[in-house]
Order: sequence, then C-alpha cells, then structure tokens
Amino acid sequence: MLVFAGPTAYGQGYPPQVNFTAQQDRENMMTQLGIKMLRPGASGDNNSPNRANSDQSLANPYPDYPDPLISKSGKKVSNAQDWWKTRRPEIIEDFEREVYGRVPKTAPNITWHVKITDKEFVGFNPVIAKQIVGHADNSSYPMIDVNIAMTLVIPANAKSPVPVLMMFAPSALPAPAQPPKEDLEKINVALKALLIKSNPELQPVFEKYPAYNPIAAQNTGFNPFAPRPAGDPPTAEQLIADGWGYVLIDPASIQADNGAGLTKGIIGLTNKGQPRKPDDWGALRAWAWAASKALDYLATERMVDNKRVGIEGVSRYGKAALVTMAFDDRFAIGLIGSSGQGGTKPNRRNFGEALENLAGGSHYWMAGNYMKYAASEAVFGSKTANDLPVESNELIALCAPRPVFISHGIPEKGDANWLDHQGSYMAAVSAGSVYKLLGAKDLGVSNDYKTEKMPPVNQGMTSGQLAWRQHDGGHTDAPNIKYFLQWADKLK
Repeated sequence: MLVFAGPTAYGQGYPPQVNFTAQQDRENMMTQLGIKMLRPGASGDNNSPNRANSDQSLANPYPDYPDPLISKSGKKVSNAQDWWKTRRPEIIEDFEREVYGRVPKTAPNITWHVKITDKEFVGFNPVIAKQIVGHADNSSYPMIDVNIAMTLVIPANAKSPVPVLMMFAPSALPAPAQPPKEDLEKINVALKALLIKSNPELQPVFEKYPAYNPIAAQNTGFNPFAPRPAGDPPTAEQLIADGWGYVLIDPASIQADNGAGLTKGIIGLTNKGQPRKPDDWGALRAWAWAASKALDYLATERMVDNKRVGIEGVSRYGKAALVTMAFDDRFAIGLIGSSGQGGTKPNRRNFGEALENLAGGSHYWMAGNYMKYAASEAVFGSKTANDLPVESNELIALCAPRPVFISHGIPEKGDANWLDHQGSYMAAVSAGSVYKLLGAKDLGVSNDYKTEKMPPVNQGMTSGQLAWRQHDGGHTDAPNIKYFLQWADKLK
C-alpha cells in the first residue's frame, strides 16, 4: 500500500509525495518498462547454485566490446575533431539514456553557505578547514529539503592556490580546535551560573564538587613528540603534506543509497516526490551532479586552483567518481578505487558481480532503462548485457585526455573477486585508444584488451595520463595514494 505526504502539502497544490519501498519502486519501474521477470543476480555465496563465476575461462561470453572509435554510422574515428563533435556525444547520449540517467533540466540551483571556518592541524601541518552547506532551491516542492554537506581543507601556509582532491565521504572537520584553558574556564564559569539560575538545587552540587566542570578539556590525542605509526600516513595527511587541499562531500546528504529514497533527496525534489521515469537519473548520477555543483563553489575560493580539482571514490563511490569525471570535463584528474560493476568493470564480463545484480538489487544507482538488459521476459522479449549500446571502456574513454588513475587491491585482503580486476584492466586497455587519438599517453601497451596481460600486484603502470595500479591491500585506495600523488605531481 502506498503512503503519501500529509494533506497540508496536497492542499497547497503540490502533488502528494509517494513513499515506495525499494521493492515497490523496482516493480513500478518494471511495469513502466513492460518487464515481467528479471534474471537473478549472481550470489557471493560460493555454496549457492547461482554463485558468481570466478573461472576466467568462462568470463567472456560476450568478448566483443563496443569500439569507442567506431561511430554509430560504422565510420572509424581518426581525428580529434570527429571524436569531440560526433563520437563522444553519441556515447554520452547512450550512457545517459540507458545506464546512468539524465540530469533533469529542472535540477535546482544550489546556494552555498560556510557554517564554520577553523584553524586546525592535519598531522603536523596547519590547515584552514571549512564546513560548508549547499542548500537546494526547493521552492518547486517545499516538502523535500536537500542540504549538501561538504568540508574543505586547505594548507594554511600555501602561498598560491592549491590543487584539491574532492572525495566522496562523510563531511567532517579533521581536528576541531578546542578553546585554550583560560577561555574554557570562562565558559565553564558562565555555564555553571546559568545552570544554577535555571535549577538552584545544583548550587550545593557544584559546591560539593568544586573542581568539576560541565565541559571537560578534550584530549586531542596529538603528541608532536610521539613516534609515527608504522605504514603510510592517512590520506588527508599525505595530501596536505604534498601541498594539496581536499574536499569531503557527503553522498548521503545528496541522495539516499537505497531504492526507497528515490522519491526523496535531490532525485525526489526534481520529480516533486513522484517515481522516476525510465531515463531519469539514478543515485550515481545524482552524486556526480552534486560534485559538479561543489566544483562551482570551489571556483569562488581564492586559495583553490579550480583548474586542478580532482575527484576520488572507492567502491560505489568509485563508480560515482568515474561518472563525475566522464560527464564533467572541468574535473582535471580522477582516482577511481575498486569501482566494480557500474564503474570500470565491463557489463559483458561474466565474473563476480553481474549486470543483473545492479538491475535487480541496486537499481537505484542506475537509470530505470538499465533494467531492460537483465530482463528474461518482457514485452520486448529479453535482453542481455551484450545488447547494451555502451560499455565501461567507453566510460573511461569519456575522461580522455584527462588523467585517470584506476586503483585496486587484492582479493586476499578484501578487494574481492566480485570486482573483476581483470575486466577492469581490460576496459582500461581498450579506452587507451582514445587517449592516444587525443595525443595523450595510455597504459603504454597495445589496445588489444583480449590479449594484454594484467601486470603483477604492486607494479604500477603510471607513465601516462591513463594509469593502473593494483596494490597489496584491501578494499581501499589508501595504499595507492602516495603513488597517485607522485603520478599527479609529475603530470603538472
């Protein structure tokens, strides 16, 4: 049974907000598309009869990927002009319609407001940290309020604008500064007086415990004389020490990571609380859109070099980072961590997570039309991944000639086979043909993705604008940060 918003909103002339469960939303989209049945996704349980394939000999039922340099007319793209004017727009159109969805023309304006500006430390380095909120204009549908949460951290000693890496992550200040002892004492004296005024019974309590303070001094845990922990410093420390700033943009403040949230968040706001149409944007495109809006804001920050802003993410946020980079050519560089299906992993590969997993279980990341390619029974018959007009190699190619670093870990440490490292490498190899066409350097190998061999773990391919490195850690890109920075600094 559907649940709607209250009568007050409806009485003001706004359509009542639909509140679907994730299953209801999926079924609604299937009805719109005329799909009667979807093929089940692969199981991560090795004991399941439908377990995900991990046999490379069975991984390529559809070995031929779309060639990013063959136009829809069948013409070979042989120069940059044809790429920019003809082929690239064709690929973008297919990705928007069939895979990630379109950003609506009614997407709202964002008004940015700096809530807090603080002087803090990241490791041993002084920084200026700002908490920033971007309010989406919701005058078209006041029942949905979207406030994008973001943190900006810049080296305090920078003499000129710095490059910045935007990361999909919860928005948090790195080390909020505490008032000095003298100021904290003044706060406690004033607070005790207020508490006693509101409740006189507290006066004998405070007299009995004269040393007690309502606000205790915080232990920041920072000891400049303590030895450094073993291993690499945290990502934020490495960025600041190398002269970069960083941004944390919180995906949860933009669009919920579930199907029930599709009539809420920024997608729900633009649809006035109604269910999506088949080519409407999914969460990945919504997160990417918000990153672009954050880039608009960064152009107003004097100490940010807005021509050198990068985008980073891991796992589902690795998918979002790649989508961001592909659709907004203002982002100068990308670090794409363990992005899997819907990211660098080819849909046509039968290894680990499958297209059917996203179409059935994580449909909210994608456009509704993506579900068609998992249909076993529908008004149009059935479709498979091989019917998709585009592939992940072309998504990477949309970033060319801008630098993209593709990062993975190893299954033994938690970067599971589910992600299909081999397939990700194959897509990068194929995308390299576009980098070469545009005068950039790719991985430094041929573009024959069927024969090129994935390099050993910890052997980076970082001599060009397209880079690859599989580290020996888990489901994170942290072990590759220092290599990313070395590579990015070399490309300046």
